[in-house]
Amino acid sequence: MSDPRDVTILGEPATSHRPADPGHEGKGEIHLVHMYPREMSIYGDLGNTRCLAARVRRHGYVPVVHQHHPGQPFPETAHLVVGGGGQDSGQAKVEEDLERHADRLRGLAADGAAMLMVCGMYQLFGNAFVTVEGQTLPGLGILDVTTQGNATRMIGPVVLSTDFGDVVGYENHSGSTTLGAGQTPFGRVRHGSGNNRSDGTEGAVSGHVVGSYLHGPILPANPRLADALIGWAAEQATGRDFQPAELDDEVARQAHARQVSRLLG
Repeated sequence: MSDPRDVTILGEPATSHRPADPGHEGKGEIHLVHMYPREMSIYGDLGNTRCLAARVRRHGYVPVVHQHHPGQPFPETAHLVVGGGGQDSGQAKVEEDLERHADRLRGLAADGAAMLMVCGMYQLFGNAFVTVEGQTLPGLGILDVTTQGNATRMIGPVVLSTDFGDVVGYENHSGSTTLGAGQTPFGRVRHGSGNNRSDGTEGAVSGHVVGSYLHGPILPANPRLADALIGWAAEQATGRDFQPAELDDEVARQAHARQVSRLLG
């Protein structure tokens, strides 16, 4: 279980949190920004932030967690940025604020900041999301993907083959996402629907930016992916190679293996 000091709790007036551990600065600070935790975190994706903060600390670094809400200045320092899923109405609520900070986010992505965007935020980091009613919500274009809303949802457990090994999670989306010609997918579907139920792809990756439809939340179930994001963030934060600790992930490993075995036989 994560230390309660590791993450800002929803509802607190503060929008950032640095654990007060004088003399325990560790290997350096890693600033983690959770975007729109009220509007775009309805499928448990706050668990990704909690997982990252806990694992950052376990690796010997100091997590500094920020919440970014619509209308606020974007945090000055950001090494790792995460966003989650939401309804179409939630996406519409954050669209204006997202556009306000578009240049900053594109710059962070270009500079190598680690980013994980899940479901609705994955769609908004693409070129555009077209709702089932035909409304077009422009995206940031960080990932070369375009999403069309549908009346039928894609729901169920997923297993992917990725550069981070087999990744497991749960999808629940009506958007059908198409990759641009040169866009690398996050993974190949072994079980589930993925981006669009037809081309066998799931998510997208560009540099250190990962987009995916997988909830679960995805990171506690896939420690290797979590540590990849932390490693990228640590290198940017400190200017040195990532210095991981040896963590005991046996429970997560067993749960992961059982899901893969159950779904793939």
